[in-house]
Amino acid sequence: MAKKTILVVEDEEDIQQLITFHLIKENFFVICADDGDECLRKFHEEHIDLIILDIMLPGKSGLEVCKAIRQESKGATVPIIMLTARSEERDIIEGLETGADDYITKPFSPKVLMARVKAHLRRKDELDSRRQPESAKMALPMGITLNLDLHQVTIDGKEVELTVSEFNILRFLASRPDRVFSRQQIIDEIRGDGYEVTARAVDVQIHGLRKKLGEAGSLIETVRGVGYRFRADE
Repeated sequence: MAKKTILVVEDEEDIQQLITFHLIKENFFVICADDGDECLRKFHEEHIDLIILDIMLPGKSGLEVCKAIRQESKGATVPIIMLTARSEERDIIEGLETGADDYITKPFSPKVLMARVKAHLRRKDELDSRRQPESAKMALPMGITLNLDLHQVTIDGKEVELTVSEFNILRFLASRPDRVFSRQQIIDEIRGDGYEVTARAVDVQIHGLRKKLGEAGSLIETVRGVGYRFRADE
């Protein structure tokens, strides 16, 4: 199996070298960038499997870079883990709303970062390897179609670009219509047991998913005090 390629975007040399050392130790191929413009250039030039992206960068911020990547079809499904020295909830939420799949606050444990990297890659590989009979499509109410092979969502034939986490949440809820799931159940399903993500982070992902689905976003209902469900009827 070919090595996975990780793009590390960090302007602090010591941190960049620390991350690179541990990634190489885990048998990943590493490409580094010192700022946002270099990140975008290398993202266009190379096949990137996952991005570790610092928020505080010279020039374009990590948030701007994340948003730019998500606006491209190539970048819609690439997992992005943000590094931030800011631990305030509003800063973390801003990163998730911009399109990041995960966040780690500085200072961080290299072991935790490596575990997060592997978890995101494993989830993406599992999704990509799933094959169902015929076209592997799920036809949902209000014109939504999920193509599991292509990791693609369309509404009335028009493609909707979702992040990896948003796609996985939609697939999970839609495959079990009318069943209510807690936030923790959603986290465990799309990211693995024991994954440390706050309930608020799940709410942010759901909010972003609803917004991208437009009117069809109303199919994802909030069940107060419990969690979320996907409504089977229109």
